[in-house]
Amino acid sequence: MMPLEELRSLIQKAFPGDEVHLSSPMQDDNHFQLVVVSPRFAKLNMVQQHQLVYQAVGGAMQEAVHALAIRTFTPEQWAKAQQAGA
Repeated sequence: MMPLEELRSLIQKAFPGDEVHLSSPMQDDNHFQLVVVSPRFAKLNMVQQHQLVYQAVGGAMQEAVHALAIRTFTPEQWAKAQQAGA
């Protein structure tokens, strides 16, 4: 198990200054939902974006995190998603 704040710290370290929204909908330290908003995603496809996130999480995915639902956005995509109510 990995505490929410520890996982958040790993991700924020890899995406300094970017928006990171992390929650644990099941109220445990095994299942997480993550949204990362970064201009670094602009020229990457979704698989490449998610690979950057997995690199940030590192070994925690194998050792401490059971499930991580990832959504990635550029700032422009995030603004549109927020307007659409996503």
